[in-house]
Amino acid sequence: QVQLVESGGGLVQAGGSLRLSCAASGTIFSINAMHWYRQAPGKQRESIATITSSGSTNYADSVKGRFTISRITISRDNAKSTVHLQMNSLKPEDTAVYYCNTVVRGGTYWGPGTQVTVSS
Repeated sequence: QVQLVESGGGLVQAGGSLRLSCAASGTIFSINAMHWYRQAPGKQRESIATITSSGSTNYADSVKGRFTISRITISRDNAKSTVHLQMNSLKPEDTAVYYCNTVVRGGTYWGPGTQVTVSS
């Protein structure tokens, strides 16, 4: 049974940073692509970052800085079966529940989510 558990959310002021973590169990973590999604109040859940088994990353336009590199960085620690999401320059519009996701043998798995609230 694949289990994902997110941690690291909380309340932060605009411009601040948070590092989210997702611990995985029940799967051979190193071969799975891992994803972070978020769902803001009243909005659909959206994919924001992906990291493949080889470490390639991709980010949604909504979390990229307009003139700078991404405000968000996804990384993975295969030895600890953990994926991280470093978020910098947080904005009130980043307020959402953040979810970790993976697909294993055709089954889609989600963690319970961690709340991120950014105050202005």
